[in-house]
Amino acid sequence: MTIPSDFSEETTEDGVATLRFSGNLSIASLEDLPERLRAYDGGATQLDISETGYVDTVGAWLIYRTARDMGAEITGADDEAQRLIAAVSAADEPAEVRPVLPNPVIRVLGEIGEATTTAFKTMAGLVGFFGAVTAASFSLLRHPGRIRWHAVIQRFDVVGVRALGIVGLMSFLIGLVIAQQGAVQLRQFGAEVFTVNLVGRLTLRELGVLMTAIMVAGRSGSAFAAQIGTMKLTEEIDAMRTIGVSPVEALVIPRMMAAVLMLPLLGFYASVVAIIGGGLLSWVALDIPPATFFARIREVVPITDVYIGLVKAPVFGAIIALSGCYQGMQVEGNAEEVGKRTTAAVVQAIFLVIVLDAFFAVFFSWIGWN
Repeated sequence: MTIPSDFSEETTEDGVATLRFSGNLSIASLEDLPERLRAYDGGATQLDISETGYVDTVGAWLIYRTARDMGAEITGADDEAQRLIAAVSAADEPAEVRPVLPNPVIRVLGEIGEATTTAFKTMAGLVGFFGAVTAASFSLLRHPGRIRWHAVIQRFDVVGVRALGIVGLMSFLIGLVIAQQGAVQLRQFGAEVFTVNLVGRLTLRELGVLMTAIMVAGRSGSAFAAQIGTMKLTEEIDAMRTIGVSPVEALVIPRMMAAVLMLPLLGFYASVVAIIGGGLLSWVALDIPPATFFARIREVVPITDVYIGLVKAPVFGAIIALSGCYQGMQVEGNAEEVGKRTTAAVVQAIFLVIVLDAFFAVFFSWIGWN
């Protein structure tokens, strides 16, 4: 039943003017009460709502606004009314507005500083995540029965077998481009035969593994981040922890094992396909027969170039898997976060792969593997 709301003015014995409310303070019962309160010009210092019935958010706002405008005190409110009044009073506080930096130089410097801080925090989080993965790996080595081989083999298929087509096509075209551009430049010096050296050493030492790592980062690293991020969003990872299953052992380790073991094979495969592409163009454009081309490859390419590619590949695979899984574990809030973390995983993995490739180039040159 709707009881119309009303108020009356009373003055206590000690001279305190009070507005005493009655009825329900709800949107269905207010009627003309807001207009009457606006028209009231008395000097009440208390609003007594002890005799009111049901109070909803609209009624609580009306009481709070009246007390605010009059500078009066609200009395007689029960627990529910107090909670509603507190809620509407909190909503009435002005929102904090961040000042806009008028100077574009200061704004740019601020953005650079914020980006630098984020980068350092991400790097620290990545190092901590690597520590957790390392600890989980040692735990699995002590208890090999906990290794989920089915998940590892499934990741072999996703990371390695299903990537053969796109990696092979990319490598074949890269071999063609290296041979064509090298032949054009070397022809100026009458040294087209050294195109074989260029194709062989560049693909086995650098581009075969590097381009494969970039392709795997965009293909598999993003998938790792999206899959784990979605599981984090749907609270599947929390459920795994609840039933005593380590998410690192169940989700991260199989992906890392697949990436570390498959990238050397993919990198070598990519190098071979790139050499085939370069040999095909050399046969067509430079009249170098395939037998001569591959015999020359064996002569000019040292075995250390193969070793360099095989050493770099598992490190790149670990970085790609680590970045993808770490960014996936950071997802929280909403589905948009999955897209942001997936993009961050790809960018982070490619950046770290290129940085490590530069480090390896300097290191191997320093030890004499030129």
